Amino acid sequence: MYEGQIITYKIAPLPGFSQTWVTEIKSVEEKKYFIDEQRFGPYKFWHHKHFFEENKDGVLMTDLVHYAMPFGFVGKIAHILFVKKMLKNIFSFRRQFLENKFNIRVID
Repeated sequence: MYEGQIITYKIAPLPGFSQTWVTEIKSVEEKKYFIDEQRFGPYKFWHHKHFFEENKDGVLMTDLVHYAMPFGFVGKIAHILFVKKMLKNIFSFRRQFLENKFNIRVID
């Protein structure tokens, strides 16, 4: 991973509808944190900082996400109806993946 790296995802925010989501790695400090920001995609704004902190039990990984929905009132309704749950599911999936891949316990 490096500053300036572009990552392209294909997401399906609604059944039968897919969208391209492009993020850029804006900052990296090895073993400490990295930041990704949306360049193109479903959000009006997306800034995600991933922190990594060594401790006696291993590594504590913390996410700090700031985002804004597009489309004003319609975006707020979409957030309430499905986007908030979709984001929660994404982070739950990642948690389960890490637990299975590395045989660890992840604390929410």
